[in-house]
Amino acid sequence: MRSREDYIPMMTRTPNEDGFSLIEVMVSMVILAFTVLGVTAMFQNSNEGLQDGARGTQALAMADGRVEAKRTASWEALLTDDFDGDGVAEFRMHDDGMHGDAFAADGIYSDLFEKDGIRLIWTVQPIQPGPLERAGMVMIKAQATYQVGARSCTIETGTFRVNPAYVGRH
Repeated sequence: MRSREDYIPMMTRTPNEDGFSLIEVMVSMVILAFTVLGVTAMFQNSNEGLQDGARGTQALAMADGRVEAKRTASWEALLTDDFDGDGVAEFRMHDDGMHGDAFAADGIYSDLFEKDGIRLIWTVQPIQPGPLERAGMVMIKAQATYQVGARSCTIETGTFRVNPAYVGRH
């Protein structure tokens, strides 16, 4: 007589019935989720890097533009700025401790302009103490500051300029 176990089919795997267990599928899903999170973080970091590069390029262009405008302006118009090119100065540099000027009456003339989250301060400083009209040389500097995320970035540029009357060309 046959026993009861003889009638229960045996659970055996044949080579063509192999598959993944539920645990293996869940582990692969967790690995895939971490991979997707890593790729997402990489895209976020690359986007922040692109924004930093774009803001840095814009800040550098603004600073270089101010220095170049001061370098090419007539000596008499060194303390004025015509931003829109209409021949009328919109800005007059100060030595009064305001408008980007750090200290009043220190001989450093400054002004301030903000655009698109970039703060631009430019200065004209005579090398020798005294009035600007009699200075033989000035140092022109521009500093652009901007935010990228929680980080503050600063770009500085500058040049020297000789008074044409001082070198005999007037």
